[in-house]
Amino acid sequence: MHPQALAYFAAHLPPDANTVLDFGSRNINGTVRTLVPLATRYVGVDIADGAGVDICGDAGRVRVRGRFDVVVCAEVFEHAPNTECLAMVGNAWRHLRKGGTFIATMAGPGRAPHSAVDGGPVRSDEFYRNVDVDLLKAWLENVGFTDIKVDHSGDDLRCTAVK
Repeated sequence: MHPQALAYFAAHLPPDANTVLDFGSRNINGTVRTLVPLATRYVGVDIADGAGVDICGDAGRVRVRGRFDVVVCAEVFEHAPNTECLAMVGNAWRHLRKGGTFIATMAGPGRAPHSAVDGGPVRSDEFYRNVDVDLLKAWLENVGFTDIKVDHSGDDLRCTAVK
């Protein structure tokens, strides 16, 4: 993940984030995990196995025991169609405790296409699109999040929302 995305997470992670669920956790070029070294529970989910992955599975369908203070999703939504993104947002909501926070970063309008595999050029079998502000808000509202804050800075799109 690029430095601006990591900085967004650093600025928005609640200080009492003891349990964290990470959708898209494979460490390609940085991870949120480094920001919460004292978390009592950190579970990383990704569709591909690799560094930082505790559960290899679909973030929109995986079921993890317990509820979490925070669910993070870094640089994933641009690599998934709308139905899959909505499923991930809904699954984040289900895994949060009441009052828990969802934090996500993604490619917004203007970002150059990039591969989910290594950050290089998009491969012929990969999905890619930049996420629209209104679409992100709709996903969050659709599943019941409140206190939704969406930030579009440069070609980055970021959000926080509360269950």
